Amino acid sequence: MSLKEKLTSGEFVILAEIEPPKGTDVSDMVGAATGVKRMVDAFVVPEMNNAVMRLSSLGAALLLQTKGLETVLQVCCRDRNRLALQGDLLAAQALGVANVMVVAGDEITHGDHHQAKTVNDLNLLEMLAAIKTMEGGRDLAGVDLKGSPQFLVGATVKVTNDAGALKQELAELDQKIAAGARFFTTQPVFDVATLEKFRQQVGQRPAAIIPTVMLLKSVGMARYINAHMEMKIPEAFVTRIQKSSDRVRECVQIASEFVAAVKKQGFPGVLISTVGWEDKLPSILAAAGL
Repeated sequence: MSLKEKLTSGEFVILAEIEPPKGTDVSDMVGAATGVKRMVDAFVVPEMNNAVMRLSSLGAALLLQTKGLETVLQVCCRDRNRLALQGDLLAAQALGVANVMVVAGDEITHGDHHQAKTVNDLNLLEMLAAIKTMEGGRDLAGVDLKGSPQFLVGATVKVTNDAGALKQELAELDQKIAAGARFFTTQPVFDVATLEKFRQQVGQRPAAIIPTVMLLKSVGMARYINAHMEMKIPEAFVTRIQKSSDRVRECVQIASEFVAAVKKQGFPGVLISTVGWEDKLPSILAAAGL
């Protein structure tokens, strides 16, 4: 079954993030993806995460599709104007990509090309509306298309404990749903209670909320996240990794416990971010009972 069919049927879906390489050697990316082909329903292909220049999401997604792997193409508003965005969407659909996820894109200052100029010809809601227009058979200039795309469309949503921020996030979620988004991935979340509270607040909205579980790779990584990023990792997890005789195995175990918790809470799926450790996916899924 396709990702869309599985979400529609209520089957728990497994998404995995796979980063395109910074260069033309795609062997590691392809090898990592094909190695877990039968365990993952679709691979989310980011478009230059953290504004770091890499092989494009479109190129990587099309390459993976040729290997029989279903993908979710990230469409980033930051780097292209409406002409290029529409052209990329037509190319993606014509070559077999059925799923897209619209993202605003990280600030250029976060990346490795500080002199690059942002485009942002369309904002996120405008991009979602553009996809709906194209699915209706016309481009943004009102010209008929010879064959219109039909995508499963996604976006992102932010889990938060702050009451004011949560109200704003839910309002934006409603706008994205109205604009055509049907599934949403969260930022990495490390607190089960916060996630459950968010699920209850979302309620019966027609949106598949798919939490992201990030595989921690070390105590240092956990400390860096807590010091520099909004997401926070419970100190209990950091202590567990510190005290373990096999820290890699403990990191895998923590990720698997969270994946299992996401399924138990009734979410329709999970996005696993292994941060380059795709070879740990089988162990995470096995330990989670999936």
